[in-house]
Amino acid sequence: MVKSAISIIVVSLILIAGTIYETNFVSRQFREFDAMLATLYEKVDDHTAVEDDVLAVQKNWIDKKMHLHVFVSHNEIKEIELWIAEAVTLVRNEQWEDAISKIEVLRELSEQLPKSFSISIENIL
Repeated sequence: MVKSAISIIVVSLILIAGTIYETNFVSRQFREFDAMLATLYEKVDDHTAVEDDVLAVQKNWIDKKMHLHVFVSHNEIKEIELWIAEAVTLVRNEQWEDAISKIEVLRELSEQLPKSFSISIENIL
């Protein structure tokens, strides 16, 4: 009886620690990604961005997604990749308004996706 209670407590603590780690890790990765997007947004808005700026954001995302695949669904990762790829082309072609809209969507995704990992009533129910 005592062993069962201790086992339940230990497993519960491991699950809680894992949940806290996952939430913090995913949030941190997306905060860092959003910081890069904010810089890119300013450059595109000023019409000073070049293709390499967007490629740097894309490379950063590729590095992050290697670890995020463990937590984030593949569809959501693919969606971000597609928006970035479109932004690369739009900046290359100096289509600033369209590029801004793509980056705005990316910023919104980087804000909303981590919310699905937060410890909240919406995610529990």
